Amino acid sequence: MAFIRKKRQEQQLQLYSKERFSLLLLNLEEYYFEQHTANHILHKGRQNERKIRGSLKICSKSVIFEPDAISQPIIKIPLRDCINIGKHGENGANRHFAKAKSGEISLIFSQVYFIKEHNVVAPYKIERGKMEYVFELDVSGKVEDVVETLLQLHRASCLDKLGDQTAMITAILQSRLARTSFDKNRFQSVSEKLHMECKAEMVTPLVTNPGHVCITDTNLYFQPLNGYPKPVVQITLQDVRRIYKRRHGLMPLGLEVFCTEDDLCSDIYLKFYEPQDRDDLYFYIATYLEHHVAEHTAESYMLQWQRGHLSNYQYLLHLNNLADRSCNDLSQYPVFPWIINDYSSAELDLSNPGTFRDLSKPVGALNKERLERLLTRYQEMPEPKFMYGSHYSSPGYVLFYLVRIAPEYMLCLQNGRFDNADRMFNSIAETWKNCLDGATDFKELIPEFYGDDVSFLVNSLKLDLGKRQGGQMVDDVELPPWASSPEDFLRKSKGALESSYVSEHLHEWIDLIFGYKQKGSDAVGAHNVFHPLTYEGGVDLNSIEDPDEKVAMLTQILEFGQTPKQLFVTPHPRRITSKFKSLPQTSSYNASVACSPVSPGEESFEDLTEESKTLAWNNITKLQLHEQYKIHKEAVTGIAVSRNGSSVFTTSQDSTLKMFSKESKMLQRSISFSNMALSSCLLLPGDATVISSSWDNNVYFYSIAFGRRQDTLMGHDDAVSKICWHDNRLYSASWDSTVKVWSGVPAEMPGTKRHHFDLLAELEHDVSVDTISLNAASTLLVSGTKEGTVNIWDLTTATLLHQSPCHAGTVCDAAFSPDSRHVLSTGADGCLNVIDVQTGMLISSMTSDEPQRCFIWDGNSVLSGSQSGELLVWDLLGAKISERIQGHTGAVTCIWMNEQCSNIITGGEDRQIMFWKLQY
Repeated sequence: MAFIRKKRQEQQLQLYSKERFSLLLLNLEEYYFEQHTANHILHKGRQNERKIRGSLKICSKSVIFEPDAISQPIIKIPLRDCINIGKHGENGANRHFAKAKSGEISLIFSQVYFIKEHNVVAPYKIERGKMEYVFELDVSGKVEDVVETLLQLHRASCLDKLGDQTAMITAILQSRLARTSFDKNRFQSVSEKLHMECKAEMVTPLVTNPGHVCITDTNLYFQPLNGYPKPVVQITLQDVRRIYKRRHGLMPLGLEVFCTEDDLCSDIYLKFYEPQDRDDLYFYIATYLEHHVAEHTAESYMLQWQRGHLSNYQYLLHLNNLADRSCNDLSQYPVFPWIINDYSSAELDLSNPGTFRDLSKPVGALNKERLERLLTRYQEMPEPKFMYGSHYSSPGYVLFYLVRIAPEYMLCLQNGRFDNADRMFNSIAETWKNCLDGATDFKELIPEFYGDDVSFLVNSLKLDLGKRQGGQMVDDVELPPWASSPEDFLRKSKGALESSYVSEHLHEWIDLIFGYKQKGSDAVGAHNVFHPLTYEGGVDLNSIEDPDEKVAMLTQILEFGQTPKQLFVTPHPRRITSKFKSLPQTSSYNASVACSPVSPGEESFEDLTEESKTLAWNNITKLQLHEQYKIHKEAVTGIAVSRNGSSVFTTSQDSTLKMFSKESKMLQRSISFSNMALSSCLLLPGDATVISSSWDNNVYFYSIAFGRRQDTLMGHDDAVSKICWHDNRLYSASWDSTVKVWSGVPAEMPGTKRHHFDLLAELEHDVSVDTISLNAASTLLVSGTKEGTVNIWDLTTATLLHQSPCHAGTVCDAAFSPDSRHVLSTGADGCLNVIDVQTGMLISSMTSDEPQRCFIWDGNSVLSGSQSGELLVWDLLGAKISERIQGHTGAVTCIWMNEQCSNIITGGEDRQIMFWKLQY
């Protein structure tokens, strides 16, 4: 998983540098400046004097000596504990040695740490009392400079105020960076062109490493000031797949670069000193990626997740990424939910809802009695109020779970100590119980609980993590009875995360962590209010003038944990699952998507049809033009085809309805109802009657058998733009700002009686309605207006469910997905927008350089007709155009597809109809 992979990368880098030393040996917010090959001289001037070979590291708050022999411990001397620093022999009794041994540095101090003796990771050993260590540099000429640097850093460490210490160390660091620049000899090629160079820090968990960033036309480079862990980190721009701007320390200074699509672990995380440097570098890489990689938004990932193309696990990874969560920043580590509520049974029953945690509530609200106590305190609390005194994700919680795989991180965070043995991550069940009952424990989980690597559950490093009160040593994590092994535990945890129950309820947890219940009154109502400092924008560090207060505030925020960036401000849609009986059937929306029972024979036929549709859409890019005919004098506006496919009916702005024989390839009839343009047409069931809508405000019924106009519906005060028919009901949209629903009783004998129409409903709009469409069950209607608004109506109650002003200009076309879960709309602004029917949320938006006038889609892919005459195939889930197919010489104005999705007919402004076939 993310952290485990990161840990292994660092181990590989340490192998590269052949060092035991790690930046984790430094204090938090400490920098490693330089190193010198040196000897540590033991028992100086005595008969038993000996030298230990190694490397002397100069850091901003300490001096570290790493012996070459791993049997010897690493020595760490805090500068604040130093009493005297100078050349050996310049102080006290040893002054006469000064000239003879000018390459020696003396440190007199009161405290020293011994670390990783025999290369064993263990709590640091501390020795106190006045003592002197002497270090002999290989290059004696550097002693003066090293002593001067140490004295300067010592003065900084001894300042009374923390803010003053930070300011002085920062000044020293910036001075060093200003005196150096990126070594251009490190370029991969002499032909590379430099675009930008600036100062930055490479961020890894708990530590940052200063240096220089350089970007060329082909590569991104980072050169550490100290050359650690290797001289240069290089990333080829061609390999980059994603980049994200990050908050680091609550400031807009971070940039994270990924060379993978799905991994949570990035290839480099950079923190800049100036927001403009970050933004400039981001712009350059983003501009490069525009031509290579499709950008993904929370909404585009949501669409993929809803339609089953992303697992619950993958979707949560993407949301964490988009919400500034990174495995490089433990204060913003990816957060995953507790899923399972049962850690005591011998078997895990995923069919029992009681097995699962209530995902609609935060951890702090799962225990009713505890919540009541917390709410009482909340009511009595002065502003700013909060319900929970600790967060659900913090560096301490992350390392609580990961101490067995990342012990050095825990030692770094806790000043060289492990936590008390009884407070360690000892048992899954015990940890869950404490999260339910503990007065201050509200933590969620981390991605590792749903990954493949069990190492965080097993003490494979044989760490001495202490002895519990009962006398037992802390070793492997105790698993629930239903898990036979760590591998089995992860396998069953993953199964629970991907279960039907979680798929149907995960959106509720997303609302709490990433969505509309994260802040404001909705958060209060959901009992989801944390300390104000944990929220983005909760404090403006730039407004704090006192450096002490600023440092203290930042430290508090980073240690406490941070709430993810808010991604959604409206309720998150639920996932589309095959099991709908558990969903409340209170609206026509739910009823329309529920599966009705069918007989085995029907089911197999349906499966066959679905299989052919899937095959067709998978090969939609292989569409080929078969025939084309110019049968109108103006643009074609509508296409309807008889059930057997032999007759094609078309309407046009030339005011005619034409009947074309596909078999004889000849025009059979041409009918004119008035001198005004016809806007659309459809065939009634039975193929006996064609209906056409007209700009003269009327709808015309034409009897095919009798060859004459059968009826006229004068139902609007302006042009009728589009008509639909289902189950003896006519739906007509008009420029008079209405959509009308009519009850149409068919004639007993075609051509002999007129239809009788009753107005059942009138759906009022503010402006002209240009297009309408029905869902499969005809319980919902979508309308698109002249001003760019998409409206979703519940036809059972004739009420407006959602209104989305998602286009800048006329809505050209709109239609439901086959499962009625989504609406796709295209507009004059060139946008393709996907709206979730349940919530009305705009969940995906793609743009083209021209309007898409009409389209057909299967929920995942779209075939659209463009203003230029091309047919475009869109991959909605991949957020890209898959294919461009040459078609008409003017705009494609209408499109028809048969039920098997194998034949397509298009009409255009070039007055032609084109017949297309799939070749596969």
